[in-house]
Amino acid sequence: MARYLGCGIGVRVKGGIAAHSKPNRIAPQTGAIMPVSPLDYRYGRDAIKAIWSQDGRHARQLEVERALIWAHNQLGRVSDEHYATVASISNPETVTAERVDEIERETRHDIMALTKAMAEAAGEAGWCIHLGATSNDIVDTAVGLQIKDSVQIHREILVTLIGTLADLAERERDTVMLGRTHGQAAVPITFGLKIAVFLDEFRRHLVRLDEIHDRICVGKFLGAVGTGAAQGENARELQRLILTHLELSVPMVTTQVVGRDRYIEWVSWMANVATSVEKLLQEIRNLQRSEIAEVGEWFDTEKQVGSSTMAHKRNPITAENACGLARIVRSFIVPSYENALLWHERDLANSSAERFTLSHAAILLDDVMAKCDRVMAKCVVDTKNMLANIERQNGLVMAEKVMIELVDGGIPRDEAHEILRTASMNCISQGIHLREICANLEDITSRFTAEQIEAMFNPANHIGVSGELVDEAVALARSEISSD
Repeated sequence: MARYLGCGIGVRVKGGIAAHSKPNRIAPQTGAIMPVSPLDYRYGRDAIKAIWSQDGRHARQLEVERALIWAHNQLGRVSDEHYATVASISNPETVTAERVDEIERETRHDIMALTKAMAEAAGEAGWCIHLGATSNDIVDTAVGLQIKDSVQIHREILVTLIGTLADLAERERDTVMLGRTHGQAAVPITFGLKIAVFLDEFRRHLVRLDEIHDRICVGKFLGAVGTGAAQGENARELQRLILTHLELSVPMVTTQVVGRDRYIEWVSWMANVATSVEKLLQEIRNLQRSEIAEVGEWFDTEKQVGSSTMAHKRNPITAENACGLARIVRSFIVPSYENALLWHERDLANSSAERFTLSHAAILLDDVMAKCDRVMAKCVVDTKNMLANIERQNGLVMAEKVMIELVDGGIPRDEAHEILRTASMNCISQGIHLREICANLEDITSRFTAEQIEAMFNPANHIGVSGELVDEAVALARSEISSD
């Protein structure tokens, strides 16, 4: 039987044709599984997909079963010889996923199939396989390992992204551009400060991840309803040995399952990070609009094609792709909450849903963070167009600066605001630069020289403490990731 090791959904075909397909929809080979999920053939990086693949799940369940026997050995219930035998067969090459599948087709129970396959390979030592455990001890603890390994990958790419943003914020520290609110021109800002805002947001995500690590990387081993009855008088010590050996946290109490509030917290963190990625890349996409053209995604002019018909197009395809996938990550929040609503000490309604929510959210978040890093590491900044866009506003974005100067010159704030509001409306209606209008207002000319008025309309003179904020945000972020 051919085996496809993707982590998505497949359609098994017999005779090379899927039952619901047209006759000409031929599968590559008889008995193959046709990839259906885009995770199998389009999205996601291999390292994290391997964690959530069928083989990744299988390998970690074997590891948990081995750790159980190791703990029994530590407590004197299983001999060194029998533990050594179990340890030697607890690998996917000896206890194959294919053999487990064969048994599961008969038993219709995945963990029972696993333990039978292990017992076959272990011979006389098979008596202790799964000793004192319930199926979900194995399942949830193996998922804990998958989460732990995924968190490590998430942390690595997040640290990389933070480093990229720190470099960019520092490079563009004093690059003056137009600030915008409500989609309208506001006052000057620096591109460095704009990036620093996102930099600090991702730094906070790193802090959050470290804070929740021990709560989400957890297993359980106290049996069918969490009493530890089947584990005997050393039940709590057995659980502690297993979980610390696997480098997982030990829960205080559980039912038959790990509390799904832990999974909710992890998925919520992933959704939060995905939102920040989309927010950042949405900003880049907006700044790449033809009529703005201040920042853009790098485009390979030698080979890349933007459109099959519009030869001039240079679209932000990576940013758009990541934004779309970020929305999928967020969509897993609702089923994650619903998966916590189990009957009594447990039911199985969560199981099928979690095969999607945990794996797909983890894989896609890694993908969007990697793509975000790729975009930001090579983003193109057009400083000349930034200044040109400010100039196109005919000085209106400096109205606040002039108003503040009037207040400092002795005019009440409300009065100064009205002077500049009226001047600004005249600027818009007459199409005259605000500087020219101000140069003819006695309230202004009686207090300031022509050179002072000119300086008021230099956007670089109205960026406040932007540079300080960038410096501190960069230093804090680099301090956070330097410990790695």
